[in-house]
Amino acid sequence: MLGRLRGIIHKDMIGTTIRHYAVESQLGKGGMGVVYRARDTRLNRPVALKLLKPELVSDTDRRQRFLREARAAAATTHPAIAQIYDVDEQDGTILNAMELGEGRTLRELITSKELDLQSSIEIAIQIADGLAKAHDKGIVHRDIKSDNIMVTPEGHAKILDFGLAKLLDPSVGEGQRTTDQAGVETVAQTQLGVVMGTIAYMSPEQARGRPVDKTSDVFSMGVLAYEMVSGELPFKGDSPLDTMHAIAFEEVQPITVLRQHLPPDLHRIVSRCLRKKPEDRYPDAGALADDLRRLKQDIDSGVQRSLPAEDRVREGLDWLSGMMPIGPTGLLVAGGLLALVVFLLVTDTDLGGLVGTTFAGLLIYRWVRNRRNRVLKRFVSRIRCMTEVQAVLVRDDRITVIVDKAQARVYVRVNNLVETSNGKLFHGAPFEAVVRDDMTEPQLLEALREPGVAYVRKDILTA
Repeated sequence: MLGRLRGIIHKDMIGTTIRHYAVESQLGKGGMGVVYRARDTRLNRPVALKLLKPELVSDTDRRQRFLREARAAAATTHPAIAQIYDVDEQDGTILNAMELGEGRTLRELITSKELDLQSSIEIAIQIADGLAKAHDKGIVHRDIKSDNIMVTPEGHAKILDFGLAKLLDPSVGEGQRTTDQAGVETVAQTQLGVVMGTIAYMSPEQARGRPVDKTSDVFSMGVLAYEMVSGELPFKGDSPLDTMHAIAFEEVQPITVLRQHLPPDLHRIVSRCLRKKPEDRYPDAGALADDLRRLKQDIDSGVQRSLPAEDRVREGLDWLSGMMPIGPTGLLVAGGLLALVVFLLVTDTDLGGLVGTTFAGLLIYRWVRNRRNRVLKRFVSRIRCMTEVQAVLVRDDRITVIVDKAQARVYVRVNNLVETSNGKLFHGAPFEAVVRDDMTEPQLLEALREPGVAYVRKDILTA
């Protein structure tokens, strides 16, 4: 039985025994593998037995790194962390026996609108406490999301999949890539669906394929808190590319706009978690938990604090930074605005008309600045109509169109669309397009690991 593990995780295993785990029923199936309810025959206790897909850990070095981190996570005990009982490898398949959590996922509770403000904050505190324990040991979860949080009938939160999320994470400086492409490490065919499902919870550095640390989990906690309280995700887009762009560059709508009469301190806490720069967030989950506890005490005691002046100023600056570009151009615009203010103070110019004109100019500038993204979306929406197109990848100014067979009409259509798109750009380098029909299946899957996947044909996702 053990010798055939590599090929059986897609088959019905109910009623079989793997090592000393008797498989009883299937709990779920996803991009990382299959989860079964099983019984540890040695200790006579129920466990959640996850069998990871072999292709996730096909590289020997990567597999060993994963096993080391998973075993380190197994040594981390906390009431808010689902305990890992056993991590082992057999014939290329990773077996992971975990505490069997009874209850419902946080996503289910959010969807059914069963969380009030107090319970949302209490759950957030529990999760932050669990993450703080892991952070103290140098362990980063990297995939905090509502599907990875189980809430027991007694209201206790359990963080799932510690030690597993590294398989979905961008490289964190642990060696060279196996290819010339870099990005989210997702290997299995269905793994693309996992990445798409968790993009909304990624930190900006994750979305860009950069190294992550404890503050990445803090950002994901901010997304989770926002979702629990408002029922909506803070960053959304029509495509994964749009969502990643929003995470990396767009300021989130204040949570107090979506749901009125929330404590101003809650807005401050969530906003700090969702800062674009890691150094602007809470340094770790422990600091976040402390702030959440103070907020809970204020709510329980009926104290309503106003937002500190410093945070009100910062909120205004965040809004202004969203209206203007960064870098030298931003400084130029800011200098121009300052000169305008001085001009208004020393002249009798019509203030209302000038301010209105300036505001309209800012809106027009914002529309022009985002035009490149709109042009790209239009290109993708048109090229995806061609049945030969398997996927569209965007890396900076380069668009790669992957097709079944590169016929002449495909080249003509792509070139025409690129030329039309470039003609609509007001600024920036023109797009370049490449048509490829020479990708093997492993190469295609490797390419789909990267951030910048703008479109994937349905049969590729389900292959």
